[in-house]
Amino acid sequence: MDTGVARVPPEVEAAIKQAIGSNNRAEGAFLLAAIANRATAALHQVARGEASARKGQPEWGRWASLVNASRDAVLRTATCRQAANQLVQSERGKSSGAETNA
Repeated sequence: MDTGVARVPPEVEAAIKQAIGSNNRAEGAFLLAAIANRATAALHQVARGEASARKGQPEWGRWASLVNASRDAVLRTATCRQAANQLVQSERGKSSGAETNA
């Protein structure tokens, strides 16, 4: 069912699949969280600009709604990125500790 909406570019899909397929699950999770956070930050920036430009116009409300939703998404994905980064750091600490104990 094609609704006329642009699909996700193949290179984005490839980056996501690469992260999912990573042997290091923590690093894969971090990459996914970083992609999500960066994408939502960009979406929020676009939505804010468009909402500001369209004040007083009929579609302003839709853009303002997108601003609010994307702001929430930025905050949530930043938390995901932070948690995934902590997992990566924890794994690195374990592996360097194992090397020094060997």
